[in-house]
Amino acid sequence: MFSKELFGQRILEQRKKHGETQKALAELLGIGDTQIIGIEHGRTTTSAERIALICQHYKVSADYLLGLTDDPEPKYKADG
Repeated sequence: MFSKELFGQRILEQRKKHGETQKALAELLGIGDTQIIGIEHGRTTTSAERIALICQHYKVSADYLLGLTDDPEPKYKADG
């Protein structure tokens, strides 16, 4: 079951694992850093397009970010 809190925790975990600031992730996604704060605190989510961008950027599966699996490895091979 989807949880905004778990989604936010996993975004935060990946961002810190990659040594990125909230500002850097916000710039990548084309949103404000206050929106990143809202996502990481489980208050809001983002669009499917941005979730796909996050998955490609951090090389994790959408199912992992959405809490549908605990396996972060994508089951596909992304181009580039």
